[in-house]
Amino acid sequence: MGQTPAQKAAKAARGQQPKQRPGKAQRAAAKQAQAAKKTGGGKPAAKKPAAKKAAAKKTVPLPRGAVRAARPGTCPACFKDYDKGTVITKLSDGWGHRACAPRKPSAAELAFARNKARIESGETFRSQKPSDWRLASSPSSSRPAR
Repeated sequence: MGQTPAQKAAKAARGQQPKQRPGKAQRAAAKQAQAAKKTGGGKPAAKKPAAKKAAAKKTVPLPRGAVRAARPGTCPACFKDYDKGTVITKLSDGWGHRACAPRKPSAAELAFARNKARIESGETFRSQKPSDWRLASSPSSSRPAR
């Protein structure tokens, strides 16, 4: 329960210090002391260099659909081994190298291929349709197509 200012003053006059919550630095020191007791050493635990490497890996964004291998394995497409931490992606048969995955064409590439096929089949050539325009006359004076 909270104390009134008069109660705090009376406690201070008797020589008792009011209870204060530990600050951030004090809490950090207490955690380090507890960690030192658990590890058995009197010195605070030093940071491992592997933590820096793991942090460096996290800062580099991976391509969409790719992950780092949790354990070593074999690529089902090329049958070559990959190590733990290698960037891999999902293939039709399992997980493997990104280079072994078939590339998906973009929407623009699909549209281009579709139009190219239509042109090559002769579907879109206007010159193959009979024209109903007369030379040097307007479209309103056109005659029916032959």
